[in-house]
Amino acid sequence: MKSVLVIDDNPDIRENTAEILELAGYKTFTAENGKRGVEVALKEKPDVIVCDIMMPELDGYGVLHLLRKNEETENIPFVFLTAKTERSDLRKGMEMGADDYITKPFEDIELLNGIETRLKKAAILNNRYAPSQDGINEFIKDVKNSGLISQLSDQYDVESYSKKQTLYQESKRPRYLYYLVKGKVKGFKTHEDGKEYITDLFSDGDFIGYPALIEDKNYDDSAVVMEEAEIMQIPKDDFLSMIYGNMDVAAKFIRIITQNVKEKEERLLSLAYSSLRKRVAKALIDIQTKFNSENPDKPLEISREDFAHYVGTATESLIRTLSDFKSEKLIAIKEGKISIINTEKLNHLLY
Repeated sequence: MKSVLVIDDNPDIRENTAEILELAGYKTFTAENGKRGVEVALKEKPDVIVCDIMMPELDGYGVLHLLRKNEETENIPFVFLTAKTERSDLRKGMEMGADDYITKPFEDIELLNGIETRLKKAAILNNRYAPSQDGINEFIKDVKNSGLISQLSDQYDVESYSKKQTLYQESKRPRYLYYLVKGKVKGFKTHEDGKEYITDLFSDGDFIGYPALIEDKNYDDSAVVMEEAEIMQIPKDDFLSMIYGNMDVAAKFIRIITQNVKEKEERLLSLAYSSLRKRVAKALIDIQTKFNSENPDKPLEISREDFAHYVGTATESLIRTLSDFKSEKLIAIKEGKISIINTEKLNHLLY
């Protein structure tokens, strides 16, 4: 059961607010002034704090300041209760780190919606997302589905894309965040000699093209559809509103991005220093995880050319290595499609 601390010197408002929250299924604590409110917050560690601004002994600003300085309470969502006459002073509280405010007198539904929204936000920011493309996708979906970002519409047109159709090109300015509803897309860079290097593989449920949007720069790679796909286009401004409309959300997202960049750097080091066998083995696992995570027995459907571009080798060298793996019973090849037989050995090749 989630808990809420209500701090207000007006007994009628304090008890009425607590009663509304209890009827909605929340455990409630109350405090009659700011000093007592800090004591209760430190002892009970509520999930949300609702606090009046003007109070004796310690006002709402003081409560917020003390709780934000304490490691045990610094991340508890904090909502100010404010009279209309205090609205001009509210900016001070928001700049100090308050999460929201509710103007008195308020409707019951306004209070409950405010509490629910703060809890959803806290759940997102406290969640531990994997430092990978999947972690980023999960985070964006959670933000979008939480109801926190009113600027972001729930509905966008989904367009059909054919195989080899280009989503965006290297050096072009970004206009959309792409959401891959169904299909496969590859991100790649083209070297001066015309050779491709695949930087990313995307499948159902992935978001594509966000680094250039966040960094406000031209694309540093291109994206092309690998098979018929259905893709939703989210306008750039809507996506940026989602990320930068809330600095806590932006900070969390940037931390995940940083980890994802580190993961890509490690892959580049692997390409530079690992043996071809190890690189092909890792690529097999990566592609299986990306395209067949829900059905690991399904054969991999990727062209030898794209596979070679992902590994960073010539197609002929890839084919020879795959033939070796088949002889060693690590994989099976039927009608040109690859099935992984021994994931454990592929993960732990000695050379």
